[in-house]
Amino acid sequence: MTDNRHAVFLDHPSLDLGDLDLSQLRDSFTELQLFSDTTPQNVLERLLGAQVAISNKIVLNAQTLAACPDLRLILVSATGTNNIDLAAARAQGITVSNCQGYGTPSVAQHTMMLLLNLATRLKDYQQDVAAGKWQKAKQFCLLDHPIIELEGKTLGLLGHGELGSAVARLAEAFGMRVVLGAIPGRPARADRVPLDELLPQVDALTLHCPLNEHTRHLIGARELALLKPGALVVNTARGGLIDEQALAHALRSGHLGGAATDVLSVEPPVDGNPLLADDIPRLIVTPHNAWGSREARQRIVGQLVENARGFFSGTPLRVVS
Repeated sequence: MTDNRHAVFLDHPSLDLGDLDLSQLRDSFTELQLFSDTTPQNVLERLLGAQVAISNKIVLNAQTLAACPDLRLILVSATGTNNIDLAAARAQGITVSNCQGYGTPSVAQHTMMLLLNLATRLKDYQQDVAAGKWQKAKQFCLLDHPIIELEGKTLGLLGHGELGSAVARLAEAFGMRVVLGAIPGRPARADRVPLDELLPQVDALTLHCPLNEHTRHLIGARELALLKPGALVVNTARGGLIDEQALAHALRSGHLGGAATDVLSVEPPVDGNPLLADDIPRLIVTPHNAWGSREARQRIVGQLVENARGFFSGTPLRVVS
């Protein structure tokens, strides 16, 4: 293994907003170059001569990897590795390590924030105040939008890994009853309720499962219709888990009490999205930022450091290929 440890971070602003401590990451390499706005046209020139590539969302395909004979390690500054040709990396002897579990507290609190916003109709009341309705009220308060309490309500969870478990704990702290749903493509378990049995009994549904061939459009028109009238739906996992057209229709029809999503099927939604229409009631959309607390992003830096040092010491960590 050469002592030259030249690393390039291809999309550095996707992680660091100027508020992170990168000193240990810099110390892990003989040279660390930070790039922003890396395009398919300049990704290769930035990688040439580097032993380590750090990236979140930059596509590293087989053609690019083949043109980088010095590359030995790819550090993904996220969990997802769909932008990297793992088979090509493996064939070329390039180790790929990702980051895991860094955003659990951030995403869990974001999930509950969205659920609380829906339950309290915060968005609607803020709009009323901005429009001057409270100022013109005949009594001291506005109660034009029905408010519900989470205590005593049933929350359906689809996905009960580290993140789903964290959301379950927070929901239980609010007095909610948590029921775990079965995920298609996974072995049946006694403590997982089949989806068709789960949906009619829950007051709120949150999604925390991966997107794959079994879960794409896991929640479509049929599943939304199985939910109780007035049920709430929150998705902080992946946009493709929910049929976005069907969700927009369920909100417009008044069947759902509200929905919130931090993710869309295509991001950024440069060509629009059914959920960005301005006539959909009781909908909150946040821009895939649930994971992005400063603390969570600093944890990613820490895991990048661990992954780099583990690789160079001969004990690579969090290896996905």
